[in-house]
Amino acid sequence: MLNRRTFLKTGVLGTLALAAGGALYRTVQGAAPLQRYVLDGEARAVLVAIIPAIVGPMLPQGEAACAAAIARTTDGVQTAVSSLPLSTQKEVHDLFGLLALAPARRLLAGVPAWSETTPEQAAAFLRGWRLHRLQMLQTAYHALHDLVLGAWYADPASWAATGYPGPIKELS
Repeated sequence: MLNRRTFLKTGVLGTLALAAGGALYRTVQGAAPLQRYVLDGEARAVLVAIIPAIVGPMLPQGEAACAAAIARTTDGVQTAVSSLPLSTQKEVHDLFGLLALAPARRLLAGVPAWSETTPEQAAAFLRGWRLHRLQMLQTAYHALHDLVLGAWYADPASWAATGYPGPIKELS
C-alpha cells in the first residue's frame, strides 16, 4: 500500500530525475539555432479559435465569408511574425507551443481542444489572461491580441467593416 509520504517522495524524485535529464539533454544538444518560425497546424488551430473572439462582430456574415476572413487574418499573423526579430519569433513559437500542449492548454486556457472551442470559451480564456495576476500571461495575451488585430486591420478586405475607406489615392 502506498502512503502519502512515499507518494510525495516518489513525486519529488521523479521531478528531479526529469529536471536532470532535461539539463543533460540541453548540455549534450547545445542551444538550438534561431530560425524563422512558420505557423504550424496547432498554431493555426489556436488562431482559428481566438480570431472570432478578438475580432468579434467585425467578421463578415456567412460561413464561407467568415472562414475566408479568418484564413486571411491567420496568414496575416504569419506575415507579421515573419517580420519580427528571430528572438521574438522564438518567443511566439514558444507561446503557440505552450497553447498546443494538451496539459498546458487545459490548465492555462481551460479548453479541451482548439478545434472544439467556441468564441465564448476563447473570449473567456483571453479575458482571463488579460486580467491575470501573472505579468507573463498578460504579456502573452497582448501578443496574441496585437498580432491578430494587426493582421486584421492590415487586410484591405476588412477595411469596409471598420468604416476605413483605405489610404488616400493621391498618397498611394
